Amino acid sequence: MLQAAPRRGLLLILSSPSGAGKSTLARRLMEWDPSLRFSVSATTRAPRPGEEDRREYYFRSRAEFEAMVAAGEMLEHAEVFGNLYGSPKGPVETAMKEGRDTLFDIDWQGGQQIRNSSLGRDVVSVFVLPPSIAELDRRLRGRGQDSDEVIACRMAKSQSEISHWAEYDYVIVNNDIDQAFNDLLTILQAERMRRDRQPGLAEFVRGLNREFDAR
Repeated sequence: MLQAAPRRGLLLILSSPSGAGKSTLARRLMEWDPSLRFSVSATTRAPRPGEEDRREYYFRSRAEFEAMVAAGEMLEHAEVFGNLYGSPKGPVETAMKEGRDTLFDIDWQGGQQIRNSSLGRDVVSVFVLPPSIAELDRRLRGRGQDSDEVIACRMAKSQSEISHWAEYDYVIVNNDIDQAFNDLLTILQAERMRRDRQPGLAEFVRGLNREFDAR
């Protein structure tokens, strides 16, 4: 039986204002498909309790981070709340060649840089909205991770972040996490089947036609 060549890996970008649910959706997606590669970001912020270097983030000094940017080793980078964040380029390119998808849990600035990069044609971008601003505030406070001052800063930034919703391919309103996850799964499965993400299809179809000719 003929087998089509493996498809090219895609870059799945998840963005949202802080507290809208993108990190939870990203975690559940990784559990659903262990072959999905999570893009571990580099950051200059200090580790939170329980976080480990190279697992949650590559924790780097500002000088180390800036050296990586200067060397062209970052696919995207931005400064958020006084700390630098960025996505190392090399592992993403390797995963694409292997036919593996890479998941990005990043903000709109990072998403915009990746869409405008040389890898932009393989990007699928999804923006996650909260059902209301009151619910967004409740979720941030419910995490118990940030001070009132930090929460106020995050809420103030949320309006600007939400204003970029129309730049994304898909938008999910996270009113219910299970439904939001099902919506995200539908998007990923459909995008994986796009004709232009299966570079071996033309040769596969030629093979089918050769079978017809040989009958």
